[in-house]
Amino acid sequence: MTTMQGRCAAAALAVAMTAGLALMSPAAVAQLPRSASPAGAAAYFISPKDGETITGDVVVRFGLKGMGVAPAGVDTANTGHHHLLIDLEALPSMDQPIPADDKHRHFGAGQTETTLKLAPGRHTLQMLLGDKYHQPHQPPVLSERITITVK
Repeated sequence: MTTMQGRCAAAALAVAMTAGLALMSPAAVAQLPRSASPAGAAAYFISPKDGETITGDVVVRFGLKGMGVAPAGVDTANTGHHHLLIDLEALPSMDQPIPADDKHRHFGAGQTETTLKLAPGRHTLQMLLGDKYHQPHQPPVLSERITITVK
């Protein structure tokens, strides 16, 4: 299998996992096992930097220490996939799958960077690692929240 075929298969699995979770009752979702995160695991931004002013598109590069990246649906210990939280006033529930919308971006195929088109102005970004079910790990692997300005 080529790398591109592997990425496409991983993306298809991530979509199927998300769709499957959406069909489950809240009680059933609450019963899904939470994946453990190792001590010292940390998510962080390689770029942009906190306080940075950016003209045009925003290239976001995700960093992860103490764990590996794996697509949604892959059941491997000490791995997860990134979720980018954009302009949130409050964190999502840490005992439910992470929502999927414009403020909760999923990278379930195991991506480690993205390019965002954000309106001019101030924005906050934060990363939250999700497990095979798009749930935060126990304890959560969450980056610091950064603020950027887009011109």
